[in-house]
Amino acid sequence: MQTLKFPISCHIPAISQNHKIDYGFSSTISPHIKLPYIVNCKGIEISTQKSSSINSFNFSGNNGVVDGSSFIKNVSLRDADISTLGNLCVDIVLNVPTLPPPSLNERKAYMEQLSASRPDKRYWEAGGNCNVAIAAARLGLNCVTIGNVGNEVYGRFLLDVLHNEGIGMVRMNENTDDVVESVFYETLLCWVLVDPLQRHGFCSRADFSSEPAFGWMRVLSKNVKMAIKRSKILFCNGYTFDELSPVLIISALEYSIEVGTSFFFDPGPRGKTLATGTPEEQRALDQCLRMSDVLLLTSDEAESLTGITNPIRAGQALLRKGVRTKWVIVKMGPKGSILIRSSSITCAPTFKVNVIDTVGCGDSFVAAIACGFIHNMPTVYSLALANAVGAATAMGCGAGRNVATLEKVIELVKVSDLNEDESLSNLLDLENIPNLPEIILLSKALMNGINAHMMNHVSLQKVVSELLPKLENVHQNRIISS
Repeated sequence: MQTLKFPISCHIPAISQNHKIDYGFSSTISPHIKLPYIVNCKGIEISTQKSSSINSFNFSGNNGVVDGSSFIKNVSLRDADISTLGNLCVDIVLNVPTLPPPSLNERKAYMEQLSASRPDKRYWEAGGNCNVAIAAARLGLNCVTIGNVGNEVYGRFLLDVLHNEGIGMVRMNENTDDVVESVFYETLLCWVLVDPLQRHGFCSRADFSSEPAFGWMRVLSKNVKMAIKRSKILFCNGYTFDELSPVLIISALEYSIEVGTSFFFDPGPRGKTLATGTPEEQRALDQCLRMSDVLLLTSDEAESLTGITNPIRAGQALLRKGVRTKWVIVKMGPKGSILIRSSSITCAPTFKVNVIDTVGCGDSFVAAIACGFIHNMPTVYSLALANAVGAATAMGCGAGRNVATLEKVIELVKVSDLNEDESLSNLLDLENIPNLPEIILLSKALMNGINAHMMNHVSLQKVVSELLPKLENVHQNRIISS
């Protein structure tokens, strides 16, 4: 893979706040909802408001239909489609002659040297869960970020980026004025370092402490609880454990269950270390894996957590372990993705693209899965959209404001070039998995229905014919309103 050189400033205009995508898959969302979340920054109140209009649409087929909205209680009372929990940071993207040394003390000295003077603002970018929120907002979802943002220059930068993308912000700590002078309460920075061979290294202060960066926060505030309660989905990933205590993360999970908010969890690379971490981390990881509504992980991560090499079998094991789990989604990189339910398994190859940078692809994928879940899309449509959004991000230069735009997604869907060089069904060794439920496969072939191998083929043409008009409609609305 050829990685584009950094640093690069790619500022992409935000999606119009006045037009939300009408995906129209029989969602029951109230036609007029507003998002009243407010972020306080040294006494200045910035409010984000959005309206939506979701019309009913009778879907023409039943291939892989999942009633996603039925998982969400009191949908009409929920202002936000998705809220992200923690993992808010500013990425500082720099070219360096060599990557940080492996020794922890040397790495710390390396980072302190980098931090001695403030880098030029053109090297700053929103990072962490901002990627998920920005990608989701560009798909027309109402988004809120929940986390710690300081009152210093980096915090103000992050708030400006979120506000410009139409994303709400709820601070986890309500009394920032009391702690603003301490470095431990400032916005978290992540140094993204690129050497002459285009290899990446990462440094942040969270790397040099055995405690989470904001471990002093132990109780969910009233505002955070309100944000969770008024969201359809609460998203958390493994990197959240670098910032927030396991106790606080579990409190957010338990409260989301209490108020009927669906919980999405992506353990990421941290899943492996959490599984062998402190007893508190292990308990929290186990609870997130068992109690989430939707699990998202790579095939390598699924194997590390289950000890099972076959991604479908690993996903089924996680599904059986789950108490509330409805979907387990296994990301297969350039080969595609798999969505595992108790009643069906959906497989979708990815789209062929010229890969520039894979940073942010997984976060963009999450955003599109949330979109499909909320709007009651058939599972094969959800995977197709998620693969397209992830691939569109890979065509760009990094994450943050550089994740996929709706225009790029539309262009990619129009081309409709699936990567079927290697059969995903053969790769998964389906014939050797006993008691398989219905298999649904996205295919370029112009056929629909069940073949001799009991595999339900859904043609890409059919998926595109129904998804593309929805995507183009919001794009046209943006042009008219600009």
